[in-house]
Amino acid sequence: MDKFVYIILSTFFISLGALVGVFTFSLKQEKLSKILLFMVSLSAGALMGGAFLHLLPEATEKLEAETVYIIVLISFILFFLVEKLFHWRHCHKGKCDVHSFGYMNLFGDSIHNFIDGLIIAATFLTDIRLGFITTLAVALHEIPQEIGDFGVLLYAGFEKEKALVANFLVALTVVLGGIVGYFLSFQLENFVKYLLPVAAGGFIYISASDLMPEIRKEESLKKSLLSFGMFLIGVLFMYLVKLMGYK
Repeated sequence: MDKFVYIILSTFFISLGALVGVFTFSLKQEKLSKILLFMVSLSAGALMGGAFLHLLPEATEKLEAETVYIIVLISFILFFLVEKLFHWRHCHKGKCDVHSFGYMNLFGDSIHNFIDGLIIAATFLTDIRLGFITTLAVALHEIPQEIGDFGVLLYAGFEKEKALVANFLVALTVVLGGIVGYFLSFQLENFVKYLLPVAAGGFIYISASDLMPEIRKEESLKKSLLSFGMFLIGVLFMYLVKLMGYK
């Protein structure tokens, strides 16, 4: 199958995560919070594992180590800047404080999703297996994010149907990012190999500054240990994939 088709299918699969909000209608707030805590923990581990066990080793094969480290650092800083400029701050619970107006939240998410699309395209163009690993890591992150964003829109005054449609339309920007990333790779020399450490820096930033603080907020020792276990499972899963021969 052509790599472009893989990119389209994978990014569209990611965008379907926006529809997961519909399944939260029938869940009680307490049950939803428990599910999201474990999902956030799993996704934090998967992103860390994806960055350190897959993306960075692949990047150091194509670039000098010092160059990779500098790009990762710059990427980390840029993701922080994007968060501040576009109010890109995710909510990982069914009902959260509104960090910005609903439409600004949607705009920030569209920027984030577009970047995800670029990353997925770059990894598929590097290696199809790496593309699937990256898609999985992004998907695990998107599910709790989209549920949280859905809750933010409801809290901001959106009707349920409007919030669901708006979330899905914004999620489709990941497909646009995948398409742009694919065609940019033919226009800009070495575009793909430089995007790998950018992706790693983004994964590390999202996990360390966005997801792990959510885990730390849990006051119950039992739940904290369980969420830490889920974090380790996310890392272990990425390690097992590497042992199976996938980069």
